[in-house]
Amino acid sequence: MDISALQTWVSQNSLLAAVAAIGISLLTFFFTRNVIARSLVMLAARTATKADDIIVRHIKPYRVALLAPLLLFYAFAQFFPDYRKVVEKASLLLVLWVATLTLQGLLDAINELYEKGKNYNGVSIQGYLDIVKILLLVVAVILSVTLVTGQSPGVLLTGLGALTAVLLLIFQGTLLSLVASIQIVSNDLIKEGDWIEVPSYEADGDVVNINLHTIKVRNFDMTYTVIPTYRITEVSYKNWRGMKEAGGRRIQRSIYIDMNTIKFCDPGMLKRLGMIDLIGDYVKDKVGAILAYQQAHHEHYDSPLDGPQITNIEIFRRYTVRYLRSRPDIIITPDMPFLVRTLAPSPNGLPVELYFFVNTTEWLNYELIQSEVFDHLLAAAANFDLRVFQQPTGLDFSSYARALASESSQPAS
Repeated sequence: MDISALQTWVSQNSLLAAVAAIGISLLTFFFTRNVIARSLVMLAARTATKADDIIVRHIKPYRVALLAPLLLFYAFAQFFPDYRKVVEKASLLLVLWVATLTLQGLLDAINELYEKGKNYNGVSIQGYLDIVKILLLVVAVILSVTLVTGQSPGVLLTGLGALTAVLLLIFQGTLLSLVASIQIVSNDLIKEGDWIEVPSYEADGDVVNINLHTIKVRNFDMTYTVIPTYRITEVSYKNWRGMKEAGGRRIQRSIYIDMNTIKFCDPGMLKRLGMIDLIGDYVKDKVGAILAYQQAHHEHYDSPLDGPQITNIEIFRRYTVRYLRSRPDIIITPDMPFLVRTLAPSPNGLPVELYFFVNTTEWLNYELIQSEVFDHLLAAAANFDLRVFQQPTGLDFSSYARALASESSQPAS
């Protein structure tokens, strides 16, 4: 039976032919969905590699199975001259959008495969893939309008040219995000996995996703902050990637010493401090220098200010240096500064600032090391006859009041 004879039969038995066409299409759909698509899903689940699982999950084989009956409807349309144009346009329109969604799913699969690859270094390509998605949608919309109206795509594009200003206004955010994405990638500003601080958006955490329009940050309190991509190049932010790449994290903190407790060391104190292993040689050298000067100038040596002297704060600073150098978790290299110094006196005492780097970038270990160092030094200060400054508390005022009461109750001599 040739096509003309088949068309004649269809025209004479239009209802039966329509039922047959729908039935064949449904059978084809059930076969492609329940046999081919399901087999692909099961095969991907049984393989050792995860790449096929990602591709199958994103392209959705059960949705792709719709292409088979739609193409059959398009092929059967020639046998129904009265409805041919309607059926062909509807079939092609559905085929177009199923294909567009499938291609977009494939782009998502490519992005996931890229980010899970062994060589992935945090440089996101999702922004570029989002641009391709937008182009696919634009093409799909143009072709859809062409199918419905029957006009040439050139006519539609000519009309869109006249609306350029309106389109630029509508897609302003997208265009700005596109430029920002190019700047971020080309200048290596931000990568997924970076720890960033963006004060203007109250963001402080790890970058978990970068796409065309947004940068998603998971804060350390487990909340999320979403920042427009184009805004990240306009606001101030801090990227901690350099600290992680260097392998060390800085500690910069001060201990405030009560200046009333700073004094010259007497021989008894020097003898006691010289018994501390970390600074025994240092104290011995200092004592030797003092004694040598006294012997050389004994005829006029009559004041503590004559010749070299040593203070308890000086020995405490030296002890702090030796203590830090003795710790295996402190980095001592020319590339990373190491400093213990006194700053300008303040109403809260004399600041002894510690500036050094530890050999970890993990937040928990960093805080543990910092706590251990300052716990030790705060407890050690009293051994140097130094008092750590703190604001008076209710207990201090209570002790002072009792002392005053005790003095006033004593009889006058």
